[in-house]
Amino acid sequence: MPSVAFYTLGCKVNFYDTEAIWQLFKNEGYDQVDFDEQTADVYLINTCTVTNTGDKKSRQIIRRAIRRNPEAIVAVTGCYAQTSPAEILDIPGVDLVIGTQDRDKILPYVNEIQESRQPVNAVRNIMKTRVFEEMDVPDFADRTRAFLKIQDGCNNFCTFCIIPWSRGLSRSREANSIIQQAHQLVHAGYKEIVLTGIHTGGYGDDMENYDLTDLLWDLDKVEGLERIRISSIEASQIDDRMLDVIKRSDKLVRHFHIPLQAGDDTVLKRMRRKYTTEEFYNKMLRIREAMPDVAITTDIIVGFPGETDEMYRNGYELMRKIGFSEMHVFLIPSVRVRQQHEWKIRWTKKSKMHVCMN
Repeated sequence: MPSVAFYTLGCKVNFYDTEAIWQLFKNEGYDQVDFDEQTADVYLINTCTVTNTGDKKSRQIIRRAIRRNPEAIVAVTGCYAQTSPAEILDIPGVDLVIGTQDRDKILPYVNEIQESRQPVNAVRNIMKTRVFEEMDVPDFADRTRAFLKIQDGCNNFCTFCIIPWSRGLSRSREANSIIQQAHQLVHAGYKEIVLTGIHTGGYGDDMENYDLTDLLWDLDKVEGLERIRISSIEASQIDDRMLDVIKRSDKLVRHFHIPLQAGDDTVLKRMRRKYTTEEFYNKMLRIREAMPDVAITTDIIVGFPGETDEMYRNGYELMRKIGFSEMHVFLIPSVRVRQQHEWKIRWTKKSKMHVCMN
Protein backbone atom coordinates (compact mmCIF):
# COMPACT_ATOMS: atom_id res chain seq x y z
CA MET A 1 0.00 0.00 0.00
CA PRO A 2 1.49 3.40 -0.98
CA SER A 3 1.96 5.88 1.86
CA VAL A 4 1.64 9.65 2.27
CA ALA A 5 2.79 12.00 5.04
CA PHE A 6 1.49 15.52 5.67
CA TYR A 7 2.89 18.61 7.37
CA THR A 8 0.66 21.66 7.78
CA LEU A 9 1.76 25.17 8.69
CA GLY A 10 -0.38 28.22 9.37
CA CYS A 11 -4.08 28.73 9.92
CA LYS A 12 -7.16 26.57 10.47
CA VAL A 13 -8.02 26.86 6.77
CA ASN A 14 -4.75 25.15 5.89
CA PHE A 15 -5.50 22.35 8.36
CA TYR A 16 -8.94 21.93 6.78
CA ASP A 17 -7.41 21.84 3.28
CA THR A 18 -4.88 19.20 4.38
CA GLU A 19 -7.67 17.02 5.76
CA ALA A 20 -9.52 17.40 2.45
CA ILE A 21 -6.41 16.46 0.45
CA TRP A 22 -5.96 13.41 2.69
CA GLN A 23 -9.45 12.26 1.66
CA LEU A 24 -8.26 12.26 -1.96
CA PHE A 25 -5.24 10.09 -1.12
CA LYS A 26 -7.30 7.79 1.11
CA ASN A 27 -9.80 7.21 -1.69
CA GLU A 28 -6.88 6.13 -3.91
CA GLY A 29 -5.76 3.51 -1.38
CA TYR A 30 -2.97 5.44 0.36
CA ASP A 31 -2.02 4.89 3.98
CA GLN A 32 -1.18 7.98 6.06
CA VAL A 33 2.05 7.77 8.08
CA ASP A 34 3.69 10.10 10.60
CA PHE A 35 5.80 12.78 8.94
CA ASP A 36 8.85 12.32 11.19
CA GLU A 37 8.61 8.74 12.39
CA GLN A 38 8.09 6.77 9.16
CA THR A 39 9.26 7.16 5.58
CA ALA A 40 6.56 7.85 2.99
CA ASP A 41 6.18 7.51 -0.75
CA VAL A 42 4.66 10.99 -0.98
CA TYR A 43 5.25 13.99 1.27
CA LEU A 44 2.82 16.90 1.09
CA ILE A 45 3.68 20.17 2.82
CA ASN A 46 0.88 22.74 3.16
CA THR A 47 2.70 26.05 3.57
CA CYS A 48 2.10 29.47 5.11
CA THR A 49 3.38 32.88 4.00
CA VAL A 50 1.70 35.32 6.43
CA THR A 51 5.12 36.17 7.94
CA ASN A 52 8.76 35.74 6.93
CA THR A 53 8.89 33.10 9.64
CA GLY A 54 6.21 31.16 7.76
CA ASP A 55 8.29 31.20 4.56
CA LYS A 56 11.42 30.09 6.40
CA LYS A 57 9.68 27.32 8.32
CA SER A 58 8.04 26.09 5.11
CA ARG A 59 11.44 25.76 3.40
CA GLN A 60 12.83 23.94 6.45
CA ILE A 61 10.02 21.40 6.41
CA ILE A 62 10.34 20.86 2.65
CA ARG A 63 14.05 20.09 3.04
CA ARG A 64 13.31 17.79 5.98
CA ALA A 65 10.92 15.77 3.81
CA ILE A 66 13.52 15.47 1.05
CA ARG A 67 16.09 14.21 3.57
CA ARG A 68 13.61 11.71 5.00
CA ASN A 69 13.25 9.92 1.65
CA PRO A 70 15.13 11.29 -1.38
CA GLU A 71 13.16 8.90 -3.61
CA ALA A 72 9.75 10.14 -2.46
CA ILE A 73 7.47 12.53 -4.36
CA VAL A 74 7.61 15.88 -2.52
CA ALA A 75 4.56 18.06 -3.19
CA VAL A 76 4.11 21.60 -1.87
CA THR A 77 0.81 23.46 -1.64
CA GLY A 78 -0.61 26.40 0.32
CA CYS A 79 -0.02 30.14 0.42
CA TYR A 80 3.78 30.19 0.15
CA ALA A 81 3.52 27.81 -2.80
CA GLN A 82 1.03 30.17 -4.46
CA THR A 83 3.15 33.30 -4.08
CA SER A 84 6.66 31.84 -4.59
CA PRO A 85 6.50 28.70 -6.75
CA ALA A 86 9.84 29.32 -8.49
CA GLU A 87 11.58 29.80 -5.14
CA ILE A 88 10.26 26.44 -3.97
CA LEU A 89 11.13 24.63 -7.21
CA ASP A 90 14.70 25.88 -6.81
CA ILE A 91 14.98 23.50 -3.83
CA PRO A 92 16.49 20.28 -5.25
CA GLY A 93 14.11 17.40 -4.65
CA VAL A 94 10.79 19.27 -4.94
CA ASP A 95 8.55 17.53 -7.49
CA LEU A 96 5.25 19.43 -7.43
CA VAL A 97 4.10 22.94 -6.53
CA ILE A 98 0.35 23.48 -6.73
CA GLY A 99 -0.64 26.63 -4.77
CA THR A 100 -4.10 27.25 -3.30
CA GLN A 101 -6.30 25.94 -6.10
CA ASP A 102 -6.65 22.79 -8.24
CA ARG A 103 -5.91 20.57 -5.24
CA ASP A 104 -8.27 17.94 -6.71
CA LYS A 105 -5.59 17.41 -9.39
CA ILE A 106 -2.83 16.49 -6.94
CA LEU A 107 -3.22 12.72 -7.43
CA PRO A 108 -3.05 12.88 -11.27
CA TYR A 109 0.07 15.05 -10.97
CA VAL A 110 1.65 12.62 -8.48
CA ASN A 111 0.96 9.70 -10.83
CA GLU A 112 2.42 11.65 -13.75
CA ILE A 113 5.57 12.54 -11.79
CA GLN A 114 6.05 8.93 -10.68
CA GLU A 115 6.31 8.02 -14.36
CA SER A 116 8.33 11.00 -15.65
CA ARG A 117 10.23 12.20 -12.54
CA GLN A 118 9.98 15.70 -13.98
CA PRO A 119 9.10 18.58 -11.59
CA VAL A 120 5.74 20.27 -12.21
CA ASN A 121 4.75 23.87 -11.50
CA ALA A 122 0.95 23.76 -11.40
CA VAL A 123 0.38 27.23 -9.92
CA ARG A 124 -2.10 29.46 -11.77
CA ASN A 125 -3.06 33.12 -11.34
CA ILE A 126 -5.27 33.00 -8.24
CA MET A 127 -6.81 36.40 -9.03
CA LYS A 128 -8.67 34.84 -11.95
CA THR A 129 -10.39 32.28 -9.72
CA ARG A 130 -14.02 33.12 -8.95
CA VAL A 131 -15.41 29.73 -7.83
CA PHE A 132 -15.08 28.17 -4.37
CA GLU A 133 -13.02 24.97 -4.41
CA GLU A 134 -15.30 22.23 -3.04
CA MET A 135 -13.39 19.80 -0.83
CA ASP A 136 -15.42 17.88 1.74
CA VAL A 137 -14.02 16.51 4.98
CA PRO A 138 -16.36 13.84 6.46
CA ASP A 139 -14.36 13.47 9.68
CA PHE A 140 -11.31 14.86 11.47
CA ALA A 141 -8.68 12.59 13.00
CA ASP A 142 -8.15 13.07 16.73
CA ARG A 143 -10.47 16.09 16.97
CA THR A 144 -13.58 16.54 19.10
CA ARG A 145 -14.97 19.35 16.97
CA ALA A 146 -15.27 19.66 13.21
CA PHE A 147 -14.08 22.45 10.96
CA LEU A 148 -16.30 23.48 8.08
CA LYS A 149 -14.77 25.71 5.42
CA ILE A 150 -17.38 28.10 4.05
CA GLN A 151 -15.30 30.73 2.25
CA ASP A 152 -11.92 31.43 0.67
CA GLY A 153 -10.04 34.57 -0.38
CA CYS A 154 -10.28 38.20 0.76
CA ASN A 155 -11.22 41.53 -0.84
CA ASN A 156 -9.78 43.85 1.82
CA PHE A 157 -6.14 44.30 0.72
CA CYS A 158 -4.89 45.57 4.07
CA THR A 159 -1.45 47.10 3.58
CA PHE A 160 0.29 44.60 5.88
CA CYS A 161 -1.30 41.45 4.41
CA ILE A 162 -0.28 39.21 1.50
CA ILE A 163 -3.31 36.94 1.80
CA PRO A 164 -5.35 38.31 -1.16
CA TRP A 165 -2.35 37.56 -3.39
CA SER A 166 -2.03 34.03 -2.04
CA ARG A 167 -5.73 33.17 -1.75
CA GLY A 168 -7.39 35.42 -4.32
CA LEU A 169 -10.66 37.32 -4.05
CA SER A 170 -13.49 36.29 -1.74
CA ARG A 171 -15.41 33.20 -2.86
CA SER A 172 -18.31 31.71 -0.91
CA ARG A 173 -19.40 28.09 -0.74
CA GLU A 174 -22.97 27.35 -1.74
CA ALA A 175 -25.26 27.22 1.30
CA ASN A 176 -26.79 23.86 0.34
CA SER A 177 -23.32 22.32 0.25
CA ILE A 178 -22.48 23.72 3.69
CA ILE A 179 -25.73 22.49 5.26
CA GLN A 180 -25.27 19.08 3.67
CA GLN A 181 -21.77 18.74 5.11
CA ALA A 182 -23.00 19.97 8.49
CA HIS A 183 -25.55 17.14 8.57
CA GLN A 184 -22.80 14.71 7.54
CA LEU A 185 -20.53 15.89 10.37
CA VAL A 186 -23.33 15.66 12.93
CA HIS A 187 -24.07 12.12 11.71
CA ALA A 188 -20.35 11.34 12.23
CA GLY A 189 -20.76 12.32 15.88
CA TYR A 190 -19.57 15.92 16.02
CA LYS A 191 -21.50 18.25 18.31
CA GLU A 192 -19.55 21.44 17.52
CA ILE A 193 -18.74 22.91 14.12
CA VAL A 194 -16.20 25.71 13.58
CA LEU A 195 -17.01 27.83 10.53
CA THR A 196 -13.73 28.76 8.94
CA GLY A 197 -12.45 30.70 5.97
CA ILE A 198 -9.81 33.21 4.99
CA HIS A 199 -12.26 36.07 5.61
CA THR A 200 -15.10 34.15 7.25
CA GLY A 201 -17.24 37.20 7.97
CA GLY A 202 -17.16 38.02 4.27
CA TYR A 203 -19.24 34.96 3.48
CA GLY A 204 -21.94 35.93 0.98
CA ASP A 205 -20.17 39.03 -0.36
CA ASP A 206 -20.29 37.39 -3.80
CA MET A 207 -23.90 36.18 -3.41
CA GLU A 208 -27.29 37.83 -3.77
CA ASN A 209 -29.52 38.14 -0.72
CA TYR A 210 -27.64 35.60 1.40
CA ASP A 211 -24.87 36.20 3.91
CA LEU A 212 -23.29 34.80 7.08
CA THR A 213 -26.31 35.75 9.20
CA ASP A 214 -28.61 33.74 6.94
CA LEU A 215 -26.22 30.80 7.06
CA LEU A 216 -26.07 30.88 10.87
CA TRP A 217 -29.86 30.71 11.12
CA ASP A 218 -29.93 27.78 8.67
CA LEU A 219 -27.24 25.95 10.65
CA ASP A 220 -29.17 26.71 13.84
CA LYS A 221 -31.90 24.42 12.47
CA VAL A 222 -29.56 21.43 11.98
CA GLU A 223 -30.82 18.77 14.40
CA GLY A 224 -28.11 17.30 16.60
CA LEU A 225 -25.72 20.24 16.15
CA GLU A 226 -25.18 21.78 19.59
CA ARG A 227 -22.49 24.43 19.07
CA ILE A 228 -21.56 26.74 16.20
CA ARG A 229 -18.32 28.69 16.39
CA ILE A 230 -17.06 31.39 13.99
CA SER A 231 -13.29 31.15 13.62
CA SER A 232 -12.85 34.90 13.07
CA ILE A 233 -14.97 37.88 12.08
CA GLU A 234 -14.37 41.59 11.50
CA ALA A 235 -16.12 44.12 13.75
CA SER A 236 -17.47 45.92 10.68
CA GLN A 237 -19.27 42.72 9.61
CA ILE A 238 -21.24 42.42 12.84
CA ASP A 239 -24.36 44.40 11.92
CA ASP A 240 -27.80 44.56 13.56
CA ARG A 241 -28.89 41.28 11.96
CA MET A 242 -25.78 39.51 13.21
CA LEU A 243 -26.28 40.99 16.68
CA ASP A 244 -29.77 39.50 16.66
CA VAL A 245 -28.28 36.04 16.01
CA ILE A 246 -25.75 36.61 18.79
CA LYS A 247 -28.57 37.49 21.16
CA ARG A 248 -31.09 34.78 20.27
CA SER A 249 -29.20 31.70 19.05
CA ASP A 250 -28.67 29.02 21.68
CA LYS A 251 -26.09 27.26 19.50
CA LEU A 252 -23.70 30.12 18.84
CA VAL A 253 -20.62 29.70 21.05
CA ARG A 254 -20.03 32.56 23.48
CA HIS A 255 -16.69 33.52 21.99
CA PHE A 256 -15.68 35.72 19.07
CA HIS A 257 -12.25 36.37 17.63
CA ILE A 258 -12.36 39.93 16.28
CA PRO A 259 -9.05 41.35 14.94
CA LEU A 260 -8.34 44.92 16.04
CA GLN A 261 -4.76 45.10 14.65
CA ALA A 262 -4.14 48.62 16.02
CA GLY A 263 -5.74 50.91 18.58
CA ASP A 264 -4.99 54.25 16.92
CA ASP A 265 -6.97 55.80 14.07
CA THR A 266 -3.90 56.99 12.16
CA VAL A 267 -2.36 53.53 12.22
CA LEU A 268 -5.67 51.91 11.25
CA LYS A 269 -5.92 54.24 8.26
CA ARG A 270 -2.37 53.35 7.17
CA MET A 271 -3.27 49.69 7.53
CA ARG A 272 -6.36 50.33 5.35
CA ARG A 273 -8.69 48.92 8.00
CA LYS A 274 -12.38 49.71 7.59
CA TYR A 275 -13.23 51.11 11.02
CA THR A 276 -12.15 53.69 13.58
CA THR A 277 -11.24 52.97 17.19
CA GLU A 278 -14.55 54.52 18.31
CA GLU A 279 -16.54 52.30 15.96
CA PHE A 280 -14.66 49.22 17.14
CA TYR A 281 -15.11 50.04 20.82
CA ASN A 282 -18.84 50.73 20.40
CA LYS A 283 -19.26 47.44 18.54
CA MET A 284 -17.64 45.57 21.42
CA LEU A 285 -20.14 47.19 23.79
CA ARG A 286 -23.05 46.11 21.59
CA ILE A 287 -21.77 42.53 21.39
CA ARG A 288 -21.48 42.35 25.17
CA GLU A 289 -24.94 43.82 25.51
CA ALA A 290 -26.32 41.07 23.24
CA MET A 291 -24.23 38.32 24.90
CA PRO A 292 -23.16 39.49 28.39
CA ASP A 293 -20.85 36.55 29.17
CA VAL A 294 -19.06 36.58 25.80
CA ALA A 295 -15.28 36.16 25.54
CA ILE A 296 -13.68 38.38 22.88
CA THR A 297 -10.16 37.68 21.60
CA THR A 298 -8.14 39.65 19.07
CA ASP A 299 -5.01 40.13 16.94
CA ILE A 300 -2.67 43.12 17.40
CA ILE A 301 0.33 44.39 15.43
CA VAL A 302 2.80 46.41 17.53
CA GLY A 303 5.44 48.58 15.84
CA PHE A 304 3.62 49.13 12.53
CA PRO A 305 5.68 51.51 10.33
CA GLY A 306 5.08 55.10 11.42
CA GLU A 307 3.66 54.20 14.81
CA THR A 308 4.77 56.75 17.41
CA ASP A 309 4.90 56.40 21.19
CA GLU A 310 1.65 58.35 21.40
CA MET A 311 -0.08 56.04 18.90
CA TYR A 312 1.24 53.05 20.78
CA ARG A 313 -0.09 54.46 24.04
CA ASN A 314 -3.50 55.11 22.45
CA GLY A 315 -3.67 51.47 21.45
CA TYR A 316 -2.58 50.26 24.87
CA GLU A 317 -5.26 52.28 26.62
CA LEU A 318 -7.99 51.20 24.19
CA MET A 319 -7.15 47.52 24.61
CA ARG A 320 -7.06 47.85 28.39
CA LYS A 321 -10.49 49.52 28.26
CA ILE A 322 -11.96 46.78 26.05
CA GLY A 323 -10.48 44.00 28.20
CA PHE A 324 -9.93 41.22 25.67
CA SER A 325 -9.93 37.69 27.05
CA GLU A 326 -6.87 36.81 24.97
CA MET A 327 -4.59 38.60 22.51
CA HIS A 328 -2.34 37.37 19.74
CA VAL A 329 0.36 40.05 19.45
CA PHE A 330 2.70 40.41 16.47
CA LEU A 331 5.80 42.46 17.31
CA ILE A 332 7.54 44.04 14.33
CA PRO A 333 11.35 44.03 14.91
CA SER A 334 11.64 47.83 14.94
CA VAL A 335 9.58 48.02 18.12
CA ARG A 336 11.77 48.94 21.07
CA VAL A 337 12.61 46.56 23.88
CA ARG A 338 10.90 48.89 26.37
CA GLN A 339 7.63 48.51 24.50
CA GLN A 340 7.98 44.72 24.23
CA HIS A 341 8.64 44.55 27.97
CA GLU A 342 5.66 46.75 28.74
CA TRP A 343 3.32 44.58 26.68
CA LYS A 344 4.50 41.47 28.48
CA ILE A 345 4.22 42.62 32.07
CA ARG A 346 1.54 45.29 32.24
CA TRP A 347 -1.45 43.43 30.86
CA THR A 348 -4.04 42.16 33.32
CA LYS A 349 -3.44 38.74 34.83
CA LYS A 350 -6.93 37.75 33.71
CA SER A 351 -5.95 38.00 30.03
CA LYS A 352 -3.54 35.97 27.95
CA MET A 353 -1.15 37.00 25.21
CA HIS A 354 0.51 34.95 22.50
CA VAL A 355 3.48 36.90 21.16
CA CYS A 356 4.84 36.37 17.63
CA MET A 357 8.02 37.99 16.35
CA ASN A 358 7.73 38.89 12.68
